[in-house]
Amino acid sequence: MRIIVTGANGLVGRAVVRQARGRFDEVLPHTRSELDISDGPSVTARIAELLPDAVINCAAYTNVDGAEADAAGCNLANINGVENLAVACRSTGSAFVTISTDYVFDGTSSGFYTQRDTPQPVGVYARSKREGEIRAFAAYPRSIIVRTGWIYGSGGSNFLSILPGLLAVGTPVKAISDCFGTPTYASDLAARLIDLAAADLPGIYHVTNTGLGCSYLGFAEKICELGGFDAGLLQVVSNNDLGRPASRPANSRIACVISSRLGFPPLRDWENALAEFVRKVE
Repeated sequence: MRIIVTGANGLVGRAVVRQARGRFDEVLPHTRSELDISDGPSVTARIAELLPDAVINCAAYTNVDGAEADAAGCNLANINGVENLAVACRSTGSAFVTISTDYVFDGTSSGFYTQRDTPQPVGVYARSKREGEIRAFAAYPRSIIVRTGWIYGSGGSNFLSILPGLLAVGTPVKAISDCFGTPTYASDLAARLIDLAAADLPGIYHVTNTGLGCSYLGFAEKICELGGFDAGLLQVVSNNDLGRPASRPANSRIACVISSRLGFPPLRDWENALAEFVRKVE
């Protein structure tokens, strides 16, 4: 099986490439400099040239706050880029997997969002990801959309990924107490993306580590517990205290109602996954 991975130098892309090389005959990673997914003709030509069995799209515009001032750039990657890949995969009959986000929901629910819930995205980034979902299915009904969120892992540059390193050297960090989500270890997400590419079962999947989820503060406190770091370094703040440009859902916890029915076992509990991550960065 031949597989293309776009966004191969990102956190999830790197994890997918590492694991895919142990499962598929040929893995062809593409960074943005090698394949800009917003360039439709280039995408079409590359997919037609390589004729992959599957494409896993890990390329995206992920700067939630930056998107508020750069809607055009955000939309190029998250809408046009996804559509370009879907169109190209349709022409070759390749399985197509692309990553969406828990932020397609507005966060007003107190429980877990499932595929039965209607997306209500707030903000440029969230709207772009929802539109990318719509465009993908319109262009290629065989598309596989994977909603996930709160991704962290080795080599990541986001807040969740760098927390252990900051706490290890005694750096105080602000931790939000009133935003809740389902943490997702990039390595575990990558494995499920590969499972879905191999199965080629179209639809929308919610993929996160299991458990009740947590706030950013709860995530940071668990890191302190696991790594033996000083919890006194955590400065408790509310989402509104930070005054960030983009709105974020107060609750973006998601769960999948179909994965187990299709034979995909739940991912491990988020606390167990986090324990592995903290051990690796110590």
